Amino acid sequence: MLLLSIVSASDAEYNLKNPNSEKERLLSTMIGIQGIVYCKSRSKLTPLQGAVARITCEGVDEYGYETESLSILSCATDEKGYFIATISPYEVKDQNRRFRNCKAFLELSPSEDCDVPTDDNKGISGAPLASFQRLHDKNIKLFTVGPFFFVPEQEAKSIPDDGY
Repeated sequence: MLLLSIVSASDAEYNLKNPNSEKERLLSTMIGIQGIVYCKSRSKLTPLQGAVARITCEGVDEYGYETESLSILSCATDEKGYFIATISPYEVKDQNRRFRNCKAFLELSPSEDCDVPTDDNKGISGAPLASFQRLHDKNIKLFTVGPFFFVPEQEAKSIPDDGY
């Protein structure tokens, strides 16, 4: 059985492969990406319930040629602003595909009063997936990004283009 494996950004590539050992097979079954989304209004941070993040990875085949990319949406954030997105090997059609340059982005705010994304922690330009922790009991490699922020429209207009 082929399984999904995402390695650290220092290796810069995320692979679908046949694991070499039982231990690696168990650790590479699922990939998780977690973070928190806030509404930032003036100096006040409020967890944003119902926000969504997007995870996008570039695809390459076994010969190094670009293939179809992978893009998934997180579950909506909970009352604490927490989101998680998971990738299962069973969701990927081409088991010989590898993924690289995976990034997390702000996708959607449910709030009409706080719906302009910011690039704090690369919420717009894409936060790269770097190091992960292994959750042995859940057989998952868990990456953390953010926190990400939305701001009210009137505050977004007051931020200069150079960010200062």
